[in-house]
Amino acid sequence: MILAARGSGRVVYRAAVRVPIGVHTGLQHTTVDELFDLWDRIEELGFDWISIWDHFYAADLSSADCLEAVASHAALACRTRRVRCGSLVYCAGYRHPAVLANAIATIDHLSGGRAEVGLGAGWAVNEYQAYGIAFPPAGERLDLLEESVQCVRSLLHQEVTDIAGRHFTLTDARCEPRPVQAKVPVWIGGGGERRTLRIAARWADGWNVPFISPDDFEHKRAVLASHCAEVGRDPAEIRCAVNVGLALDEDHLRAQFGDIAEVVRPGVLIGPGAALVDSVGRYTEAGADQVNVALRAPWSLAGLEALAGAMDELAPRPEP
Repeated sequence: MILAARGSGRVVYRAAVRVPIGVHTGLQHTTVDELFDLWDRIEELGFDWISIWDHFYAADLSSADCLEAVASHAALACRTRRVRCGSLVYCAGYRHPAVLANAIATIDHLSGGRAEVGLGAGWAVNEYQAYGIAFPPAGERLDLLEESVQCVRSLLHQEVTDIAGRHFTLTDARCEPRPVQAKVPVWIGGGGERRTLRIAARWADGWNVPFISPDDFEHKRAVLASHCAEVGRDPAEIRCAVNVGLALDEDHLRAQFGDIAEVVRPGVLIGPGAALVDSVGRYTEAGADQVNVALRAPWSLAGLEALAGAMDELAPRPEP
C-alpha cells in the first residue's frame, strides 16, 4: 500500500509496495490504431490494468462515434502482454448474460488468463432509445443486473449452471472451453448505496465507482462493508477500486470534461507528478485497493507519464 509520511507540514505518500494503478480507456472519438498506440504506451509505463467501457454512443452524448466494447476488449487482450484486461462496465441490458460469459471466456484465452469482467445496470437512455432497447425504471434495471451477474458468475466459475429467474433461465448450461483462470474476477460498477452496493456485497469479486472524492469513497466502502455483514461475507474478499480523472492543471481539466468539469472535479487528480501521487495516496488511505485513471480521447499522455514517473520515484517497482 501507499503509506503517508509527514514532512514540512504536508503529507507525502511513499511506499515499499504500491497498490495497482490502472488506466480506463474510453472508446469514443478514437481509432483502433490510436488505441493500440495508447495501450502500448500504458504497458511501457508500467501500469497494472487497462479497461474499456461499454457504450454505443459517446458517453458525453455528443455523437455516435464509439467503438464496440466486446470487440475492443478482445483486441485489448490480444494487443497487450502483461496488464489485467478489464471492462468497466458492461451494461446488463445490452446482452444476454450467457452471450457475454462466453465472450469473456474466449477473451480470457486470448489474454492468456488476464481477463476481468464488470457489470452495471446501465444509464445511457439515449443509446437504449436509439436502438429500441427497453429502458425500464432503475429498480427493474437493477433486478436485471442482479440476475445477470449471477448467470455470468456461475457460467464462468462453475462447470454447469441451472438458474430459473424472472429475466433469465439457464438449464444445464455450460461455458466451454472453460476460462484459463479458475475464476475470472467479476466486478460490479456503481455507487448506489441501497441496491448496487448490496448486489456487489453478495455477488462481486470487485467493486468500482467513478469520479468521487476520497471521503465519499471511504463512506461508500463502509456501506459496502455493512451489506457484507448482512449477507455474511468478509468485505476483504471484494477488491475496491475507484476511477479518477487526471489533469495537469485547470485548463487541462476543462479541456477534457467541458460542461461536466465541476461535476467530476471531486474525483480528478490535478497537479504535477508528486501531487498526483499524494492524491492516489488519499484514495488508498480511504480503502482503495486499486486506482484507475479514466482517459478519453484525444489522448493526453503527459499526465500518465508524470504519474508513472512519480510513482516509480516514490515506490519503485520490484525487478521481475
